[in-house]
Amino acid sequence: MKRDSLTRYAWLSIAAAITTILLKGTAWWLTDSVGLLSDALESFVNLGAAMLALWLLKVAAQPPDAEHHHGHGNAEYFASGAEGALILLAAVTIAVSATPRLLEPKMLDHVSWGLLVSVAASVVNLVVAQILLRAGKRYDSITLEADGTHLMTDVWTSVGVIVAVAAVVLTGWLRLDPLIALAVAAYIAWTGIDLIRRSVNGLMDHALPAEEANKITAILNHYRTQGVDYHALRTRQSGHRRFVSFHLLVPGAWSVEQGHTLLDEIETTIRAAVAHANVLGHLEPIEHGSSYDDVELDR
Repeated sequence: MKRDSLTRYAWLSIAAAITTILLKGTAWWLTDSVGLLSDALESFVNLGAAMLALWLLKVAAQPPDAEHHHGHGNAEYFASGAEGALILLAAVTIAVSATPRLLEPKMLDHVSWGLLVSVAASVVNLVVAQILLRAGKRYDSITLEADGTHLMTDVWTSVGVIVAVAAVVLTGWLRLDPLIALAVAAYIAWTGIDLIRRSVNGLMDHALPAEEANKITAILNHYRTQGVDYHALRTRQSGHRRFVSFHLLVPGAWSVEQGHTLLDEIETTIRAAVAHANVLGHLEPIEHGSSYDDVELDR
């Protein structure tokens, strides 16, 4: 699938956010529950995040150009990082809204209808979240994965709010409503921090995950049996793309063609093992001392 076609999932997320804003807003209006209000406010964050994801997915899908030789894949990290920041903002808003109600508890109204509407909104988020998470893993998109994770967070927080509002009705303990809202704020704040951390790792050229790195080293170690060696192996990820570089040490008596043929074979094997990998190998004579002078990044 072409990367620009992933925007259809962002449109799905936008539609879900608008739907849940209407449903959760209605639930809050019916009950006047600050817990349900916090749930509705997070849906506005979902809408903003989905619109941002739509834009940055389009940017990330653009091919390499004269000013971006490695493509635009890092745009996806901006999307997930911005979504994390929006989640933190929602957490603060929820906490500010819940604190006064904690000090001055208030009776809830029309709870049954409000909870029914909130459950419907949660089902919408659950279905869309699962679609986004599957698409994120299938197409290796941190933007879709972040959006799906955010919606699943919304689902679980909605369940907590629904249980809390029902518990208020059963027990009569009015402060349980704002207490659950504060717990929701803390939980989604943690989710936001995790998304920001992952985005920073991507923007800082973090190495590939251990599973993929181990595949690459296993391939290179296998070729050592042919009398060659390697060093200066470096990896990084930019959105869905992987970048792998290494120096292949071959006998100095080999012809350029012989060395190039083996190098091409190794690069092809790595690309087959690691999806979306851009592999660049550099030939060096194994006997020359100068071949070992450039192992470090800064020679």
